[in-house]
Amino acid sequence: MGKFFLKCVLSVLLLFVGVMIGMEKANEGMRSMKGYEDTALPPPVYWEKGDNGDIEAALLGNEVKSMETLEEKKQKMEEMESFNFFSSLGKALGNTVTNAAKKLVDLFVNAF
Repeated sequence: MGKFFLKCVLSVLLLFVGVMIGMEKANEGMRSMKGYEDTALPPPVYWEKGDNGDIEAALLGNEVKSMETLEEKKQKMEEMESFNFFSSLGKALGNTVTNAAKKLVDLFVNAF
């Protein structure tokens, strides 16, 4: 099972890298077909080291943040807690089903 999982993960990783390389090659081909440099056509994968040592990266035009501060993560988690209605509803339903199953099993065991 472990070997299968490892093969699957490596296959997916290899395919992902292949797709990224293919996108880069397609972008280069589109630029060469135009014959001039167009800034409206950004590269699919972009990274550059800044003057202060930070790395700026973009994937498919979306900027990738390398680090978030602990305070920002804490704030996001607190915001997520306010929308936790369905999670608490699911937990309550799960507890109800578990308790009902336990009572049903106890009733069945006590009958015999």
